[in-house]
Amino acid sequence: MFRLIAQRLVALVATLFAASLVVFLVMQVLPGDPATIILGVGARDDTLAALRQQLGLDRPLIVQYLAWVGGLLSGDLGTSYTYSRPVSELVLQRLNVSLPLALMAIALSTAIAIPCGVLAAARRNRAADIGVSALAQIGIAIPNFWFAMLLILLFSIHLGWFPAGGFAGWDGGLIPGLRSLLLPAVALALPQAAILTRVTRSSVLEVLGEDHVRTARAKGLTRSAALWRHAVRNALIPVVTIMGLQFSFLVAGTIVIENVFYLPGLGRLLFQAIAQRDLIVVQSLVVLLAGFVVVVNFLVDLAYLSIDPRLRSGRHG
Repeated sequence: MFRLIAQRLVALVATLFAASLVVFLVMQVLPGDPATIILGVGARDDTLAALRQQLGLDRPLIVQYLAWVGGLLSGDLGTSYTYSRPVSELVLQRLNVSLPLALMAIALSTAIAIPCGVLAAARRNRAADIGVSALAQIGIAIPNFWFAMLLILLFSIHLGWFPAGGFAGWDGGLIPGLRSLLLPAVALALPQAAILTRVTRSSVLEVLGEDHVRTARAKGLTRSAALWRHAVRNALIPVVTIMGLQFSFLVAGTIVIENVFYLPGLGRLLFQAIAQRDLIVVQSLVVLLAGFVVVVNFLVDLAYLSIDPRLRSGRHG
């Protein structure tokens, strides 16, 4: 097991290095000069040259890359051209919105999807299965930004239960902050729940057809007991895989929902940085989000080891 963990750690470090190199090189080939963007097209050449020197843009690319990576490792992500503030400060400030939003969305998604998926598998081809499958299909087909607008129309404008946008902040207490995030979390969670429901149903059905479940039934175990004791646990590996991918997506891919609800999260910061060509913010955010996805995948691999004993003994995969 320790060998597997060591292999995953080596792969994690190699992936992070490759991601940082690709992100840095892509940022270099994009058109536009940061000094010109900051000072404007009418700035004098000597002023632009002085600013490029101040930002370190006149140094060789390899020196710029090593300085940037060294800064990342020490927690210094550079200074935003637009906000004139450390990028790490901006990220931490926005993470207070994006991380709770993603956690709420994944909690809602899991709480809805796993019971529905197990129910659909246990009632295969019956009314419950057909109903759950139809709702899951609708959830996958509906774009989350459109669903978000429906939630705003119903719960904010007509009923007035939740704010239509903005973030109340955590200083005023937990409840106002959670109320601000609930509708965005639902908008993010339901499409993910639809996908997870279908994966759970398929995985449980596959395990229900395996020999060890039939043996358990032949020994007198009830269908319900065989389902929960032997089928659901063994069906969790593909479910955990999808959950890991979804959590990465929810943190890294909330640009649309954060803009619909005008939430000051990482997605909105990235959108603004791209629009303002604040390249140091863009490249730092992209590599941080890539690192987050890689770390989540590593944790998913560790979850595999705890779920499936065959992986711990190296007898599987």
